[in-house]
Amino acid sequence: MSNSGAGGGDKGGRVDPRSIGRGPKVRVKTARRRSTSSARWLQRQLNDPYVAAAQREGYRSRAAYKLIEMNEKFGFLKGAQRVVDLGAAPGGWAQVVAEVCPNARVVGIDLLEVTPINGAEFIQLDFLAPDAEDRLIALLNGPADIVLSDMAAATTGHKQTDHIRTMALVEAGYYFACRVLAPGGTYLAKVLRGGTEGDLLTAMKRHFRTVKHIKPPASRQGSTEMYVIAQGFRGADLDNPE
Repeated sequence: MSNSGAGGGDKGGRVDPRSIGRGPKVRVKTARRRSTSSARWLQRQLNDPYVAAAQREGYRSRAAYKLIEMNEKFGFLKGAQRVVDLGAAPGGWAQVVAEVCPNARVVGIDLLEVTPINGAEFIQLDFLAPDAEDRLIALLNGPADIVLSDMAAATTGHKQTDHIRTMALVEAGYYFACRVLAPGGTYLAKVLRGGTEGDLLTAMKRHFRTVKHIKPPASRQGSTEMYVIAQGFRGADLDNPE
């Protein structure tokens, strides 16, 4: 997970991964100790221009380009002073935020440990833990301009179950966003194919000026993931943000 002001343009010398020639395709054979699925994963990684660009430009994951591309389209990072990164590991989104908003306070949380990044603070904790939200709020030390969520539940292989579990995280992130966002703020969250559930989408449209779904080019076409972006927070009744 884990540019410039108005639209988050390229930093000096960055090559747009979409313009990178893929070159000869690398084929990976199934070795004695390598399953067919792991061989496919490795082959996909070796032939992914976003993976190559992330390695070359120092991003911790190819997911950094998803945030770059969405910011290029919607410009939500411009002027942000406080940003929350839910599901922060390995830190690619926080790297982008720190790059685009060098003076911003960035706080993140993940079940996994995140290697330190200048300008960001991370908590290793389940976001659904009882004290997680209060600990994030204490680190923020003021209203947030943006709440980012790249959280996804561990997949079970059952599409309906995976969708329900991930949408529960999206909803939890939304309630947290309603608690911490400043007026005009943005909530951006990963969802799965099918988009945001009807009731949650209705609530978002009531409390944000615009709500849209987007699948950035860096999101693999075969993936069921997409993102919902809610901009222009109007405020919400914290006892009933629905």
